[in-house]
Amino acid sequence: MAGDRPSGRGRAPWHLLTAEPVAAPAQLRAVIAAYARRWRRALVWRFSKSELALASPRVWTWEVRQKLLALTPLADALLVHLLHSSFDTLRALVLRNWGHRTGRRYQEVAAPLYRLRAAISRLWLSAPPPGYHGPLLNSG
Repeated sequence: MAGDRPSGRGRAPWHLLTAEPVAAPAQLRAVIAAYARRWRRALVWRFSKSELALASPRVWTWEVRQKLLALTPLADALLVHLLHSSFDTLRALVLRNWGHRTGRRYQEVAAPLYRLRAAISRLWLSAPPPGYHGPLLNSG
C-alpha cells in the first residue's frame, strides 16, 4: 500500500511502498514512522562516512568490514568529544600544528569536525605509534 505525506510548507509528499499489511490509518502511520527512523539513521551514517573520509573504503573481506563498522562510530565519537570545552588545550594544539587553515571553508569555522579529522590524520602520519607498519604509512 502506498502512503502519502501532505506536502505542506513547500515540501514534496512522500510516496512509500510497503509489503506490510496496512488496513487502518494507525498502521500506515506506524509504517511511515519506521521509515522516518530508518531515514534518520541513514543520514547519520552518511554524515559519519563523509566526516571521516570513508566515502569509498576499499575493504574486501567481511572481517575487515566488521572492524570498519565497529571503529567508525568510535572515531566519530572521539571527534565530537574533542569539541567539548574540556579539551580546548589539546584541540588547539592539534589544530595549530596539524590542522592547516587553507580555504574559506576552514577559515570561517573555529574547529569543524572535518578540520579536526584531517589534523589527526596528519598527526598520525607524521608520528605513528611505535611498531606500526600499517597501510596508512604506504598510502601517500
